[in-house]
Amino acid sequence: MTRQTIATAWEHHCQDSWPQFSSPNQGQLMTLDTVISGCVVYYLDSPDGLDDQRIAIVNDCLGDLDDLTGELDPESQTYFHRLRELGEMLLKADQPA
Repeated sequence: MTRQTIATAWEHHCQDSWPQFSSPNQGQLMTLDTVISGCVVYYLDSPDGLDDQRIAIVNDCLGDLDDLTGELDPESQTYFHRLRELGEMLLKADQPA
């Protein structure tokens, strides 16, 4: 996974606005979006990539996304699916070739 691929996916994600939905998990989903987004920005700004702590955080966030998005409408699921893909890209970027 190249830095440019992640940067392009990040730009695409940023062009979409927060989906409009009603869920008791909206606050948790907003936090997950913020955390994964923060890790993407950190990765893109850092020549060293993610540290072990951030890798673990992204991993945890992906599991939480899976648990919280199953009941959302298709449009909202698209947003969070893309967020999940960004997280997966970050994890793959830090794996040795």
